[in-house]
Amino acid sequence: YEDLDVALDQLLERGYDAIRIDAFPHLVLADPEGSHELLPVWAVNDWGAPMRCRVRRILPELIACIAACGERGIAVGLSSWFRRDTAESWRLLCTPQRLAAAWLAVLDGIRDAGLLEHILYVDLCNEWPLPNWAPFLYGQDEYDPQGKQIPSMDWQDARSLQWIAGASSVVRAAYPQLALTTSIHPWGADPAPAAPHCDCFEPHLWIATGTDFYQRLGWTFQHKWDNSEFEVVACHGEALYRADPEHWLGQLRHMIDDAATSAARCQRPLITTECWGIVDYKDGPMLDWGWVKEMCAVGTRHAAASGAWAAIATSNFCGPQFVGMWRDIAWHRELTDLIKASPLPPWPSLLTGQA
Repeated sequence: YEDLDVALDQLLERGYDAIRIDAFPHLVLADPEGSHELLPVWAVNDWGAPMRCRVRRILPELIACIAACGERGIAVGLSSWFRRDTAESWRLLCTPQRLAAAWLAVLDGIRDAGLLEHILYVDLCNEWPLPNWAPFLYGQDEYDPQGKQIPSMDWQDARSLQWIAGASSVVRAAYPQLALTTSIHPWGADPAPAAPHCDCFEPHLWIATGTDFYQRLGWTFQHKWDNSEFEVVACHGEALYRADPEHWLGQLRHMIDDAATSAARCQRPLITTECWGIVDYKDGPMLDWGWVKEMCAVGTRHAAASGAWAAIATSNFCGPQFVGMWRDIAWHRELTDLIKASPLPPWPSLLTGQA
């Protein structure tokens, strides 16, 4: 953000007390104080720069951000989308131990700055094991030489679990007080095989991808560089939802209940930071926020009432760049007040201070 202090103050004004941010561990491992040129993931979404950009002094700037959060009582969840840079720094992470080394480089810097107390948890990789976020698991980038997207393995596959176990064991040995996990999308398989390596589960749950909503709409995730699919959403998205809202909301409640049941069976708390309605959205012509907020409010309320979540987002649009969502302060306050009043999971957890 152009002004981090303003963004954090606005976050507090809306009742939020935790954030999840990218720590860029591969860039910290490569050069914590140097300059890195990042390549865009897409041009049409409002997460991340839509064109090449340079980031400098990754670790000092991360530490400054955590310090600013700590001054305001805002906890920090660390994650990474392992953004591609021109040096292909992701290739440094060629083994689970190297992935752990990258995270230790981040955490050691935070420890040396005296800021570990502000870390809520560490998500070793966003939406593991999707190849767009974890190319090192596959030994190649998201697309093969012919330009075709490589298929994703399941997070329960032996190689996936081997990486989770190998990386988490090294980080946990150094920082046993920190809750470790890998966020998951899509959710659905039994999480029990990952439970020994994850102190919590972080499913990303949306109506759009957890049902046939996107299939009916014709959204494919393939138009990252033009607005053609956003135009489909603008013309037909709300109409598809409004034609039978209870159908879609009922399926959302079912997804939430399923995640809560699975987590209870493993005695693991849940965190959800990306959720509940549509995945991709932004300010634009014919893109009204009302129906999105409606879906997200239902998901937030249902998750909070379950008692299975230790941390809950109200949507994946909680930032000032999403003006239509961000300006409704009353909407945010109503839901964050509800979240803070909701029951926590009953079993011991590093997240809730009961371990």
